[in-house]
Amino acid sequence: MISLPFSQDIPEEVAMLFWDVDLAALDLENHKIFIVERVLNMGDEVALKWLRQKYGLKIIYYTVTTSNKLTLKTARCWQNYFNLKEEQMRCFSTFSASLDHVY
Repeated sequence: MISLPFSQDIPEEVAMLFWDVDLAALDLENHKIFIVERVLNMGDEVALKWLRQKYGLKIIYYTVTTSNKLTLKTARCWQNYFNLKEEQMRCFSTFSASLDHVY
């Protein structure tokens, strides 16, 4: 675990997804949508397990339906998981074909 300010901890397996971010400035509450987007787009099973434990399916669902920063591959995965229609997901009108434009 990497210790963050205010007793916020993030596993190293997840922290590596934020290689371009100052982890000391990353607030797990104030930046939760950014964190969820990043983990959904780039995380593995370990990161997804942490994400679900940390934020729960309600925040993941909210992010999946409101984010415009999910890749098409990620969007389709979570569309199936939550049994959503394209119209229920903002990203289908503005999805990014590559991660270069996401962050």
